[in-house]
Amino acid sequence: MESVALLIAASLNAGTVLAIAALGLLINEKVGVVNLGAEGLMLCGALAGFAAVVHFGAHPLGFLAGMGVAALLSLVFGWLVIYLNTNQYATGLALSLFGAGLSAFGGQPYTQYKLPELVAPHVPLLGDLPFLGAALFRQHALVYAAVALAIGLVWFFDRTRTGLVLRSVGENPESAHALGYPVRRIRLLAVVVGGALCGLAGAYVSTVYTPLWVEGMIAGKGWIALALTTFATWRPARVLLGAYLFGGVTMLQFHLQGMGVQVPSQFLTMMPYLATIVVLVLISRSPLWIRTHMPQSLGKPFYPGS
Repeated sequence: MESVALLIAASLNAGTVLAIAALGLLINEKVGVVNLGAEGLMLCGALAGFAAVVHFGAHPLGFLAGMGVAALLSLVFGWLVIYLNTNQYATGLALSLFGAGLSAFGGQPYTQYKLPELVAPHVPLLGDLPFLGAALFRQHALVYAAVALAIGLVWFFDRTRTGLVLRSVGENPESAHALGYPVRRIRLLAVVVGGALCGLAGAYVSTVYTPLWVEGMIAGKGWIALALTTFATWRPARVLLGAYLFGGVTMLQFHLQGMGVQVPSQFLTMMPYLATIVVLVLISRSPLWIRTHMPQSLGKPFYPGS
């Protein structure tokens, strides 16, 4: 039972990275913008967060630094795709490559550092419960913040006027524009907020999840987060559940190795990406179902006055 509790705890920790990034991408896509640059944003956020903690010794500053750098890059991305109407897919890929190269170059001086381990978090009383305490209530604060964020987005998109406006911009920007809403500014703000969440996820990886800096340490998590939005049919609660599912698949490989299961390590390493491909293939078998749930203007440029 102790081993199962540890597996659940590790899955929640790993899934939090995917959940925060995927919820950020969900905000982007709810207003009709596809951002394929999540991997680059997370890498730059990871480097900025790690550097901030190295120099200032405060993890909250690391999170803010990661969010700030990713938000700035997202602002440039948003200006290109929203105001200059560049191709969203090509621009996102360029951002991903740029972020990977920039983080590799800027991170060279930090490969020699390793952050001290954080004191194991412990929720009073609940953390002492048998099984549940070890599985659920000894996590970093951002694990619980990711759950709160998902619940908050469900309420925001379904119950608030602002959330409904964002959804209308993603469904029919021409109608939203005709009603007087600043479609481009709304899209740009959503892109910046979503990018900041990707940066936060990256900073969490480098300062909490694996407290060190290694080139390319995000290792495809940005692409998995991007796939999660489709897997969840653009619903925040399903994004959270999907993130924990993929987090569990990721951590299962280490637990199997620890139990002495004789499986090639290369196969175990590719399990999260294999699961991503399988899920996308299964979803793609019902294109009508996807079209029913996806924002209707997703990936399409908007031309005011056209």
